[in-house]
Amino acid sequence: MRKFFYNKILLLIIAAGLISSLVIAGQRHAVEIHNSRVDMAMDFDSLKNLSEREGLDFQEVLLKFKNAGITSLAIYDTTFEKLTRAGKVIAVYGTDIITNYHSGALNSQLWRQAVEIGAIDATKVYIIGRTLESYNAAKKDLFLRYGEERIRPFAIGDIEVLEVKAQFGAFMSAPLGIDAEELEIARKAGFMILARPKNFNQCTPEQVKSFFEKIEGYPISEIVFDGPEILGSPNNIDVTAAEFKKHGYIFGMIEHTSQLQFYNQAGMFELAEKLGYSEIVRLYAIPKDEQPKLLIDTAVNRWATTDRERNIRINLLRTYDKPAPGLTVLETNLKYVRDTAEKIKSNGFTFGVAGTFDNYFPNKILRVLVIIGVAAAAVLYFSLISYRVNANKKFQLILFAVLAIIAAVPILMGAGGKVRILAALMSANLFPALAVIWQLDKFRFVQFKSQFEQENGGISTLQIILISVIALFVTSALSMIGAAYLSGALSDVKYFLEFEIFRGIKLTFVLPLILVAVAFLQRFNILDEMQKNTSAIAQFKAILNLNVTVKYLFAGIFVIAAFVVLIARSGHTAGMPVSDLEIKIRAMLESLFYARPRSKEIFIGHPAFVMAMAAFLQKFPKSICFVLTIVATIGQSSMVETFAHMRTPIFMSFMRGIDGVLPGALIGAVLVLFLNFASNLKNKT
Repeated sequence: MRKFFYNKILLLIIAAGLISSLVIAGQRHAVEIHNSRVDMAMDFDSLKNLSEREGLDFQEVLLKFKNAGITSLAIYDTTFEKLTRAGKVIAVYGTDIITNYHSGALNSQLWRQAVEIGAIDATKVYIIGRTLESYNAAKKDLFLRYGEERIRPFAIGDIEVLEVKAQFGAFMSAPLGIDAEELEIARKAGFMILARPKNFNQCTPEQVKSFFEKIEGYPISEIVFDGPEILGSPNNIDVTAAEFKKHGYIFGMIEHTSQLQFYNQAGMFELAEKLGYSEIVRLYAIPKDEQPKLLIDTAVNRWATTDRERNIRINLLRTYDKPAPGLTVLETNLKYVRDTAEKIKSNGFTFGVAGTFDNYFPNKILRVLVIIGVAAAAVLYFSLISYRVNANKKFQLILFAVLAIIAAVPILMGAGGKVRILAALMSANLFPALAVIWQLDKFRFVQFKSQFEQENGGISTLQIILISVIALFVTSALSMIGAAYLSGALSDVKYFLEFEIFRGIKLTFVLPLILVAVAFLQRFNILDEMQKNTSAIAQFKAILNLNVTVKYLFAGIFVIAAFVVLIARSGHTAGMPVSDLEIKIRAMLESLFYARPRSKEIFIGHPAFVMAMAAFLQKFPKSICFVLTIVATIGQSSMVETFAHMRTPIFMSFMRGIDGVLPGALIGAVLVLFLNFASNLKNKT
């Protein structure tokens, strides 16, 4: 039986890279635990509408929500539709004035005279103030938005009126600017203010500065722009950035509805680059069309998961329009806010201005050691699937040196973004495969069963389970080396905030299986166990030439379909929908563990690993061992792939893996017991 040797020099290099990865992991953990403050926000308008709909005093409603846990009110640009509805100003279309004149409904003599002398244009909009203060504020905002060429002030008696060249419907819903009165109401009620301005059309520096002048002196928690572009885009982002820095404001970016990266607003990445990533936070809001379908408890759990796993630091809660059973609409929303705040607080978060990350980028030398460690792992794997390469240590070291130099130089030069992504991809695929391969070699050459048979007269089922479970723990620990490497390759603030993401997730569910399959076939002959040292290529050709019955064909189709579902369900994107049963299982696991274990680990990969090792010990056909080993690799690769979600804190990813191994081993042990019991029962009958 030919043996594969593990190059000790490559192992030492991998160990050095692991130490560097762990140092980076420690630094990353320190950065993450210091960012634990969440801003709980609700729309000013939503609470205003709630109070009006329920016939309640607005100030009392604000106080109730403040006591329930809301820290900021989101205030958007007002519109003339809102101002008119609030009775602050009156906006009238010229054609309506003329129509009322001819119908006799226009009672004011001054306005009748204005129509008679042709001062009223049917195609224009006319603005009248209810109070001087509201009129002057609207006038200032109008001139900023529309410019002097589209606005003509004139007098009706001793009252000034504004004539605006605009289409009435579009004008009434167009953004006018944040209402100073709303800012004042929020401040007096004890809230911070989440400012949500829209950009100006053909924005000028003066318009940018006017917004910041309006909010100056108010308790602004964050600024999150509303609409498809940021304030100042495209030509005055420098002005916006300068104002942010001048006032020390935090820039909030909206998470995309897919829960991946951001809702695209023109100019946002340029502004983020100018501000620095330590001034950026992520905002999430449950989509409008989804929230009404969610029970309050489900929505509360969504927020708890959102803050813990996706580095969201602004929770923008929407109100429920319909009451929960036995509650009023107000009570429903207060319960929603209160339960959400309590759940988030129980997870270790505090409330206030949204927390930000330090501008963290690891030391270059640490990163280089990680990268060359990955190069060593690649050469080690190559040596473990080729007897020729395995026997030539000199070639291994030369190959490693070439790969290490190619990978390290870009990092040392301050670049290397693509090298880091490649290193992360290789870490996610190589280390789970190496961990399983090492266990295969152990079971190949250390004959546990023979030893127990000689010393104890046979190996019991419990001994088989114990050995198999220990093997799972050891292999999982070795796979976690890949998790440390992956994190070490990518960790920095841009990945924490999802300006950058790992894009090879689906590949990490396929490639480790191929890597392990090749190594398995280089060690065992799954078709003819009496024939030794048959290469993987020769076995693959033999498999392709097999005659297959219809039942095995259908079985193969089922396995392929299951694998396609597994891949479709993985990754950052939503993929295939989740069934109601699985949602309930996930909720149960959430309540039982610190971090919910992944289904493919706890129910598939880890039980299969225990069964695979048991199959080896009981000398099952190698074809069965092969299938179980490949399925077992799914669990190992999934543990490492968890760390590719860089927005999730590293400690949570670590605990998710640990929480999956223990119950997975238990399930595997139960299955081995059941199968042995069924086999013994069959033999007796």
